[in-house]
Amino acid sequence: MTDKNAAQKEPILVLGAGQLGFSVLRELASQLDPEKQPLSVLVAPGMTRSEKEMDREIVAQLNQWGAEVIEVDLRTVSVSDLADRFRSFHTVVSCTGFVGGKGTQLRITNAALDAGVTRYFPWQFGVDYDIVGRGSPQDVFDEQYDVRLLLRAQNKTEWVIISTGMFTSFLFEPSFDVVNLDEKTINALGSWETKVTVTTPEDIGILTTKIILAKPPFANEVVFVAGDTVSYGQLAAIVEAVTGEVFRKTELTHEVLGEFLKRNPNDVMGKYRAAFAQGDGMHWDKAKTFNAANNIPTTGVERWLRANLGKK
Repeated sequence: MTDKNAAQKEPILVLGAGQLGFSVLRELASQLDPEKQPLSVLVAPGMTRSEKEMDREIVAQLNQWGAEVIEVDLRTVSVSDLADRFRSFHTVVSCTGFVGGKGTQLRITNAALDAGVTRYFPWQFGVDYDIVGRGSPQDVFDEQYDVRLLLRAQNKTEWVIISTGMFTSFLFEPSFDVVNLDEKTINALGSWETKVTVTTPEDIGILTTKIILAKPPFANEVVFVAGDTVSYGQLAAIVEAVTGEVFRKTELTHEVLGEFLKRNPNDVMGKYRAAFAQGDGMHWDKAKTFNAANNIPTTGVERWLRANLGKK
């Protein structure tokens, strides 16, 4: 006899408990009925036994939320073995980023399709890969475009792509070298008019959960969200206004960024800078996003910067 309650369950698996995964898990845990939609999370092997304080805190919080913790090495697991792991889940949400190396997102996607999960949210929390396509300066973007082609070529698993733009904090990452608060420098990628869309992981967690639980459900579509969309010129003005200081400003043209990549072809941040300098596919109108349409407040660049600098 079939267990009617088991048949009605729609278990959800989140891949990764990093910055983004943790934000998604926090929001899901607060809104799901564990009897109907039990929550699980897939993490790297050894995390539950780790001596690192951060790992212990994350695992403790996951346990407090009632999330089942599953350990799998996404860098080495085969598609068939991963599909076996996915088969008992209704929904799989990939929050793993690029940490698994090239080929990981295609392997995860193939596993989700082979497992026949009902809904799949791929790791596409980034730019508009339909516009970017293949051949951008950042070669890891090619795989993201291929994931979209793979999903659209089938009709058994419903998929939802959430386009978020860049993490807001990445604009201020010294190694990315757009805004360096310590060195008081601001570099425009491409030109001062080039735009970029950004969203905080916390807002992505909130919006992703709302999209997952939306009625009627989203299916086989790209949903755009945004914390803010600004040009690098607007970004410079915000930084100087909030800090009250004058920054040294430089325009990194396509030629300058291209020459850097010729000399340093394997520089990951150099690839990102050149890619975001393209403009097309890296931004969209915030007024036309899911959060704007539903009057969901998000954190803009100025608010994020004031909060992180301790300024009112």
